[in-house]
Amino acid sequence: MKKIVLLSITLTLAVSVFAQNKMLSSKQLMSGSLYPQSSIRGVQFVGSTNQIAYIQDTILYMGQPGKARACLTLAQLNKVLAAADMETLRYFPAFSAVNSKEISIKHDGKVLHYNFAKHALTTVASYPTKAVAHLDMEETGYRSAYTVGTNLYVYDNGKVFAIEDPDQDIVFGQSVHRNEFGIEKGTFWSPKGSLLAFYRMDQSMVTDYPLVNTTARIAREQPFKYPMAGMKSHEVTIGIYNTTNDTVLYLDTRRDGSVAERENYLTNICWDPNEEYLYIAKINREQNHMWLERYDVIDGLFDTVLFEEQNSRYVEPCDPMVFIPGHPDQFLWFSMRDGYKHLYLYNTDGEMLKQVTHGNYEVEGLIGFDAKAENLFIYANKDNPTGRAAYRVNLATLEMTLITPVEGTHTVSISKDGTTVIDRYSSVNVPGRCNVVKFKAGKVVSEKNIYDLASPLSDYAMPHIEMGSIKAADGATDLYYRLITPPNMEAGKKYPTLVYVYGGPHSQLVTDSWLGGGNLYFLYLAQQGYVVFTLDNRGTDNRGFEFESCTHRQLGSIEMADQMEGVKFLHSLPYVDKDRMGVEGWSFGGFMTITMKLAHPEVFKVGCAGGPVIDWKWYEIMYGERYMDTPQENPDGYEGNSLLNKAKDLQGRLLVIHGAEDNTVVWQNSIEFIDACIKAGKQVDYFIYPHHEHNVRGYDRLHLYEKMFDYYETFLK
Repeated sequence: MKKIVLLSITLTLAVSVFAQNKMLSSKQLMSGSLYPQSSIRGVQFVGSTNQIAYIQDTILYMGQPGKARACLTLAQLNKVLAAADMETLRYFPAFSAVNSKEISIKHDGKVLHYNFAKHALTTVASYPTKAVAHLDMEETGYRSAYTVGTNLYVYDNGKVFAIEDPDQDIVFGQSVHRNEFGIEKGTFWSPKGSLLAFYRMDQSMVTDYPLVNTTARIAREQPFKYPMAGMKSHEVTIGIYNTTNDTVLYLDTRRDGSVAERENYLTNICWDPNEEYLYIAKINREQNHMWLERYDVIDGLFDTVLFEEQNSRYVEPCDPMVFIPGHPDQFLWFSMRDGYKHLYLYNTDGEMLKQVTHGNYEVEGLIGFDAKAENLFIYANKDNPTGRAAYRVNLATLEMTLITPVEGTHTVSISKDGTTVIDRYSSVNVPGRCNVVKFKAGKVVSEKNIYDLASPLSDYAMPHIEMGSIKAADGATDLYYRLITPPNMEAGKKYPTLVYVYGGPHSQLVTDSWLGGGNLYFLYLAQQGYVVFTLDNRGTDNRGFEFESCTHRQLGSIEMADQMEGVKFLHSLPYVDKDRMGVEGWSFGGFMTITMKLAHPEVFKVGCAGGPVIDWKWYEIMYGERYMDTPQENPDGYEGNSLLNKAKDLQGRLLVIHGAEDNTVVWQNSIEFIDACIKAGKQVDYFIYPHHEHNVRGYDRLHLYEKMFDYYETFLK
């Protein structure tokens, strides 16, 4: 507890320096002006040099840090655009600093290079912009892949090649497997840009799920494909388009032709640097076995399995292999096989050469290499479990050097020679900062500040933000929390308290970043006299495999036990009113909110659950079966954690909110829960957001904030 108290004092002093008396209004919760901003943006290295370029207001600067010169103004750029009969710009566009003489921009369907000396624009490529989606441009020949509807097209210097199927259940070139396994897109250009790998997803065997468009004169059905846990999954293959001869072939990923093989997940696509092979991490539907496979791109035939990974709970590769520059026969692979996410060095014969990183921490990403690929740069939470720092790792000695020593959450860019980084970061009480840092032999030799973000809240009465840790329900594991308390608290007064929860996989809400990862909504609640508490329980991210996967087959149980340890901590605080405690969350957090409200009505007077999973049998296959197995394999887990069976335990006030067009947690979940409450004779409050999907976005989100706040003012305060 000493650590927590000291940190609390530090943060309180930091924020009290600029604490004033202004109060946030609910209307300001959607105001971008109250988030940290800078007049400087787009900071980047110039080509392969250590010089930097950036935009300040309407001027582009370029040069050595601290000595950059103005190279181009928006007015100059617009003058040249107008002369070329192109639309002028209100703001300086995003750019890429090609070298010290020119930049590249994308505008009006063209890739343009602007030469500073000649004050001239050159069109180097064009691309389609109208009625297209999923635009993916490669940077060598400026070819572009894009989709229209369910079909895929490739645009190459005015020529269009179509990959089409009249069956709308066949989808080309889009993300598959419900965006799990790190999949974010459906097209993958080869290193030289001559080949395009793409996903083909056949959804014809998946049951249509009904959504209804109520804006029509007579409401009409708008079905979509939603494979539920234990039911039929879609089937995916991978094609390769050759831009040289306009041919398409498909990889032989279905060698035995079985249903099980057709339902395998094809993930983490990676090109061989020489464009001879395509690598795929193939995962069985049970998600407990992964094969790293190699395919010949000439004939599409299977070549070999480099290695396999298995786990009795699940395996979940989310990062493609990364080849070592200059070494086309060696690559890095992310794995949690030793309990934490680390990097392993392999050769293309499938032989593991060494484990590159070790320890009870997570490697959260690979940033890049230095010029000779002797060192790599990574993100990790080695020295701060709630932060993210950058490290330099020597591939020969495995020596690991911290290159961002200031605590916080860092995002860095590395110069081509690996001697300089652009470091952007924030921490709990630092809104944002950008420095250019130079290294020699792994040691900092100079640091130049580019900008500091001023707090846009300096005139407001700032709540106090405390970061600390408590023990989990197992009595041993550290859990990290964020506690936001009202400004100018009165001695002896007790305050209503809200537990904001998510608690599910791939989440970390408590971070060493601006406001501790919180937002204006939490500050507004605190200004209105509420204590707001958030705890990352076991089952959440960046703490190792056991920490996340211990909830396997029993989602909700361990998570709630840990959250109740957080409640015990809150009860120990003299200013927390035990009789006025609420719980709120969305999605998995909505599931947790109702779970906690039903199990502990004596604790939570009020609950507010948005987009809640009610029964995991109504959730999709990829996520649901990873963490719960199928309903057929784990009937007790599904039954024991279904909230339908617990509606009879509802006491007090519960507000359930759902988007009527939710295609992530389908509306059926909350509808059936309301029906269960009715059958149990329990009163429940319910609110629908028409025409919204899983999140309430846009200006309607203000309505959501006000809806929840009014509920707390009426029933909690």
